[in-house]
Amino acid sequence: MTHGHHRATPWPEARARAARAGAEARAAAGRPPVRVPLGQALGRTLAEPLRALTDLPSFDSSAMDGWAVAGPGPWTVREESVLAGHAGAAALAPGEAVRIATGARVPAGATAVVRSEHARTEAPAGSPADSPADSPVDPPADSPAGSPVGPPADSPAGTVLLHPLRAVVTGQDIRPRGQECRAGDELLPAGTVVGPAVLGLAAAAGYDEPAVLPRPRVEILVLGDELLTSGLPRDGLIRDALGPMLGPWLTALGAEVLATRRIGDDAEALYDAVTGSAAELVVTTGGTAAGPVDHVHRVLDKAGATLLVDGVKVRPGHPMLLARLDPGRHLVGLPGNPLAAVSGLLTLAAPLLAALTEEPAAAAEAPRAPVHDAVQGHPYDTRLVPVVHRDGTAVPLHYNGPAMLRGIAAADAMAVVPPGGAEPGRRLELLALPRPTETPSAQGACFT
Repeated sequence: MTHGHHRATPWPEARARAARAGAEARAAAGRPPVRVPLGQALGRTLAEPLRALTDLPSFDSSAMDGWAVAGPGPWTVREESVLAGHAGAAALAPGEAVRIATGARVPAGATAVVRSEHARTEAPAGSPADSPADSPVDPPADSPAGSPVGPPADSPAGTVLLHPLRAVVTGQDIRPRGQECRAGDELLPAGTVVGPAVLGLAAAAGYDEPAVLPRPRVEILVLGDELLTSGLPRDGLIRDALGPMLGPWLTALGAEVLATRRIGDDAEALYDAVTGSAAELVVTTGGTAAGPVDHVHRVLDKAGATLLVDGVKVRPGHPMLLARLDPGRHLVGLPGNPLAAVSGLLTLAAPLLAALTEEPAAAAEAPRAPVHDAVQGHPYDTRLVPVVHRDGTAVPLHYNGPAMLRGIAAADAMAVVPPGGAEPGRRLELLALPRPTETPSAQGACFT
């Protein structure tokens, strides 16, 4: 057993150390809130309670298309309409009615809104609109007892009358001002993640720029002379799979990715990039082992960094590391193999960023599911295996070697397999991936 394996950290403890490092960095930095345009707040975390800036609704409004009425019917109809988004009508006197649209301001003096289908109009005698269907009739059986059915004695000739077809209750179909909240009410607590419904609520409550937590700034350094950025592999060179993958993945974890830079196997260039970065988290790929061009440890020593995790008892991804560069600044060193790098993201970067962003889900217990098939484990280390959900179980995927991405590209989650493996039916912890996937069959995945 190598010296590196002796000092490797058990997988659960490595994640706990990463979370503590993120919490300490957040406390050290202070991280004051920032205000962002409403359209840019999706996925961010509220830095302060969302308090209503106005009453909701901000005025008495109609809940239905119909008639705003004052007092008991029948009512004389005013020759105007009240529309949403327009100035309100003059106050209604008792016995008056006015056409009103859904969402329009209810005139002062109105006691109810009568839906269009719950009333009928009576045109003046001799008018073109006057017909048997519009003529006065006996009141319906459910009309208010004692309601008059003819024009009021003082109604002027030619007045259009509105008759109720059912009992009218004071306040019906009126949304009163402040029904949902009053200005100053707390609508959501700080720490709420902004989803689409939160955006709608914030807009309705009067916000243009809600206060959210700043995103941790991350810089990605992709290391290696052997990497191509385009074309087919050739002459011992391979395509860089991590550069295109890590930025979106870290963004999904709540980071603001400043840049993805490619650096050859050059210790001085790496030192300059690490020490000169403005990011709160530097993520490197490769160079964490003890090979002739693995410079990360030497660069960290030269920079005076403190190693918090130097190797993790997990497969794939054993040679990952976490170091504190300065108070509030860290480096996560990922292995160079693609699936091993994903393991490092989930093990060290995800809990650190969750703590930095105060993500509420970070404290939640990870979901579990019974494994569908037996999973071979490592004798001593935790193993992370891509799985898909099927009929309430986690189905392990093939193509799960350290250098492979075919399995993880089709996966719904990574299952945490304890040392020694897992028999069918054992409930395993599942690490969520940052995006949903199609069914494995649609992506050509194979099952073990």
